[in-house]
Amino acid sequence: MAESRTRLGVSAYAICVFILTLGSNGLRNTVGWPGFLALAVGMTALGIVLFVRLKPARFRWYRLPSPLYWFLGLAVLSIAWSQYRVESVLGVLAQLATTVLAVVLAFVLTWHEVLRTLGTALRYLIGLSFVFELWVALVVRQPVTQNFLPDDLSSNDSKLLLWSRDQLLSGGPIQGLLGNSILLGFLGLLGLIVFGIQLRAGLVRRFTGWFWVLVAVATILLTRGAGNTVALIAVIVGLALALSARRLGPERRAPLYITAVALVTAALASVLFARDFVFGLLGKSGDMTGRLETWQKVIDLAEQRPWFGWGWVSYWAPWAEPFKSLDVKAGIPVMSAHNAWLDVWLQLGIVGVLVFAPLVVLTLWRVWFRAVDPPRRGHGPPLPYATSALWPLLVMIALIVQSLTESRILIEGGWLLLVLLAVKSRFDFELPSLEAEPRKEPWRRVPIPREQAA
Repeated sequence: MAESRTRLGVSAYAICVFILTLGSNGLRNTVGWPGFLALAVGMTALGIVLFVRLKPARFRWYRLPSPLYWFLGLAVLSIAWSQYRVESVLGVLAQLATTVLAVVLAFVLTWHEVLRTLGTALRYLIGLSFVFELWVALVVRQPVTQNFLPDDLSSNDSKLLLWSRDQLLSGGPIQGLLGNSILLGFLGLLGLIVFGIQLRAGLVRRFTGWFWVLVAVATILLTRGAGNTVALIAVIVGLALALSARRLGPERRAPLYITAVALVTAALASVLFARDFVFGLLGKSGDMTGRLETWQKVIDLAEQRPWFGWGWVSYWAPWAEPFKSLDVKAGIPVMSAHNAWLDVWLQLGIVGVLVFAPLVVLTLWRVWFRAVDPPRRGHGPPLPYATSALWPLLVMIALIVQSLTESRILIEGGWLLLVLLAVKSRFDFELPSLEAEPRKEPWRRVPIPREQAA
């Protein structure tokens, strides 16, 4: 019974962490910045206590992914040359705290528990977002502004500052609890991945599984995000490649890898040379909603300090130079470069990009082989594949594609998922099989069988 209560407590903690990081905008709108910071500090402290009490047997600091140390170390060192030192200290502390949360989850949860708790958190965030939009549409009947706006922006009538635009009944775009259609749409994409895997693996009842798959699809459609649509296409292509790799086996995958490289090259070429046509198909302008202008300003600024950047800050500090005068959209200061790679270059320079890229590439490499290589037990014959081995790869693909038009992979929920997958795929590389895959979803009230802990 003690072990049962511990696992339930760990799962509840994980759900709260996912809601805190993936739904941060909604929490700030609900409880304000002071309440959000108190929750963040409390969850971090609770995670450290939980980690110390559980004492994961396989944890070794020196075995964490090296690029993670390089990136965090460079961010800490950048305080020394930062042009906004106080903001850099705060940004580094937030980065370290999010990293701690990710490392704790990576070691106290099994792969199956990560999938289940992430799915539960996404159901809360997406479901409550629809409830919120329905409440606005039927009760409030007018747009709702955000609650944590500073005084100088409270009178701004820009749609970018609305918590809800009251457009659920008119077909969107909706913004949900997060107050941002792009972020809500990305949660819908994550939900489609997680809910679809759970349904296909038999981890949920068919009615429940199909219901939430349809809700995730509705979320993507009602948020109308071109970037999320592209990410969805990339996820579908990645899934097709992974299933093909499973059928081909390790010895016959060379043509598949050539095909994958060709697809990526064609996609990049289309964006570079036929941008207006490609985004026109998605109903968006070729300048990607003003991102091209922002990217050019970021590049111009980054070129002034190309090697080590201006100093780490994560979220931009619009009250401090050079961010204060860098870019403004609809009278509102821009809070990021809307491209994670440009943001890293701006803040940590070329050196930062060279330490961030291995973290992303190695994580993608590990989750790819976890998804496509046949499971084995010792030196015995291959075991049946598990559907649940696919979700880390699909989530990683979604994060990478999103990083081209948003910087969320560097902060909060994006950084948490990246570090969680990086650490867990580094330590828990055991390949699951159908023999280890649970067949239903109920919360465990008994100790986890050793063979199901992969």
